[in-house]
Amino acid sequence: MKAIIFAGGVGTRLWPLSRRRSPKQFEKVIGEKSTLQLAVERLLPDFAWDDIYIATSSQYEKIVAEQLPKLTSSHIICEPESRDVGPAVGLVSAVLTKIHPREPIAIVWSDHLVRKDALFRKILSESSKIVSQKPNKIIFISQKPRFASQNLGWIKYGKKVGRSNGFELYAFDEFHYRPDLETADKFYKSGNFAWNVGYFVTTPSFLWSLYKRFQPEMFSLLEEIHRAYGKPNFKRVLKEIYPKLSKISFDNAILEKITTNDAMVISENLEWSDVGAWEALKEALQSTPDQNVIQGKVLVTDCQDSLIYNYTNQMVVTIDLNGFLVINTHDVVLICHKNSVPKIKKLVENLARSENDHLV
Repeated sequence: MKAIIFAGGVGTRLWPLSRRRSPKQFEKVIGEKSTLQLAVERLLPDFAWDDIYIATSSQYEKIVAEQLPKLTSSHIICEPESRDVGPAVGLVSAVLTKIHPREPIAIVWSDHLVRKDALFRKILSESSKIVSQKPNKIIFISQKPRFASQNLGWIKYGKKVGRSNGFELYAFDEFHYRPDLETADKFYKSGNFAWNVGYFVTTPSFLWSLYKRFQPEMFSLLEEIHRAYGKPNFKRVLKEIYPKLSKISFDNAILEKITTNDAMVISENLEWSDVGAWEALKEALQSTPDQNVIQGKVLVTDCQDSLIYNYTNQMVVTIDLNGFLVINTHDVVLICHKNSVPKIKKLVENLARSENDHLV
């Protein structure tokens, strides 16, 4: 089995730590290692280094190599420019179909926290066995919901269709992306919805066939890249063809179009969290809602439910804060209420169009 870890996003919701030059997945968000390094460690030792691939942007190839020195350089699959996740997954399928067409692959992401590592690896192992027997299937690995989240995607599943080494397999039904609070509450209480965390197991050849079925124009361009892979002209062809691919999310390109016959669902409590935004990071690391989450040289007095991260040698002192975020980097200090996090993305967009573009 091979694992492909996607590590190409910019991550504006974790600004000012996450920047264009060094996005969130390469920064020390949890402890002393980047979330990319933690994502790789989560797979070891069940996966060998030769089983792991990183999908990223060409501008981050050097960072990936530095953070993962044991990774073979040919296992870093680089987009020459960002075209959204639809083309990025298409590029991976074009490459892996050439070298491991029928070997199960796991698609995972570099900016998540999974506390139950052993359970996660066990699910991957069982999914691999199932896909080996049913190579024209996708198995979605989902998180049992902890609350009625409006900020996550949800996956609806149907009747039980099997059982494998203690894991229930359900029929896939449909996806729902970021519902309103009332709808999210219904999903949470229904018993047949889970958080869609974006992890799945399939074969490269089946993933490749989905692009041919649902994105024929993109597929024709990806075929040129596929044919060139492993040849001397590959980098030239990739640089020439890839920018022609339409910008589209993987959800819109593929997932929203698959049928119940294409997929199955496993829903378990992985203690998974998306740590791609400051308030989500706090929720993932806190023991109780009122707890402060702190990193670096920080001194708090009469504060609660706050996240204070200090990436400098200067002491940060906070008094009487309730529900606040304080992020101190070498050139920016961000202070806002945790409910204001959605405004960060718009702020960063405005900075990119101003004399402060260097801060983005």
